[in-house]
Amino acid sequence: MDRLSSMRMFVEVAATGSYSIAADRLDLSKSTVSKHVAALEDRLRLRLFNRSTRRLSLTESGAIYRERCLRVLEAVEEADRSVSHLASAPHGRLKVAAPLSFGLGQLSPLIPLFLDRHPEIEVELVLDDRRVDLVAEGYDVAIRIGRLDDSSLIARRLAASPLRCVAAPAYLAARPEPTHPAELAGLDCLRYSYGRSPNEWSFERGGEVVRVRVDGRLVANNGEVLRDAAEAGRGVAYLPLFLLGERLEEGRLVTLFDDWSTLEVVVHAVFPETRHLPPKLRAFLDFLGPALGRRAPWQVAEGARA
Repeated sequence: MDRLSSMRMFVEVAATGSYSIAADRLDLSKSTVSKHVAALEDRLRLRLFNRSTRRLSLTESGAIYRERCLRVLEAVEEADRSVSHLASAPHGRLKVAAPLSFGLGQLSPLIPLFLDRHPEIEVELVLDDRRVDLVAEGYDVAIRIGRLDDSSLIARRLAASPLRCVAAPAYLAARPEPTHPAELAGLDCLRYSYGRSPNEWSFERGGEVVRVRVDGRLVANNGEVLRDAAEAGRGVAYLPLFLLGERLEEGRLVTLFDDWSTLEVVVHAVFPETRHLPPKLRAFLDFLGPALGRRAPWQVAEGARA
């Protein structure tokens, strides 16, 4: 039997002098209360009550034990009160993992706003394109871009960004500009090594799906490296629109195959399964989704040409 529950029942019986009245106050059966008190007496090897046909009274040992029980129960209540505010108020350190490019470009401006809104939360932001092990490495949440692996993690969708095929005007000026995705097979393609299929790019138009095997001299595990290489005229890149923003608007990069639809990458927050979502994590998720939506950082002038 739960000892704290037994103590509470014993204290209530001592206060009322009756199993029946104590049971009514505790919303329990008389037999349940009687069994718990008997279990205490058996464990202590002491009689706690003098029993008569009319009323129960504490023995000397019972009176001493009652005082100790009251102290224990009060200490438990105080412990509960000392942390009860944490169940509703966001508080504590939040460890967040995010891909490098997305973290620098999109999270970096938002984290200070989140900290202003929640002064009791500390954020440790770790930027790494590697997929961290949240549980083993002590992360509260990770931002994942693209298809999710099957796992026990819980995922919340935050936003989505289309992929775009881009190149520098100078690169396209040196050769015939491709008009069909199949022509990528003859171009230098800058590939993202952490992608699901780094050597295959997909396009769709009017129900026609084209998957192109691509090759090139540069493979990298960071989108900014590939974007900068494309801007330097080193080939064609296939990147999320959130990485391209100013480059497209200013004409430093241009999009290819504008009449074809490309895939989109979905931005998720993933976190370990838990019965009760910590307030600090709930506050972060509730902030981040709308904040990314308001910023709409990838809604730029698509198909811009120099």
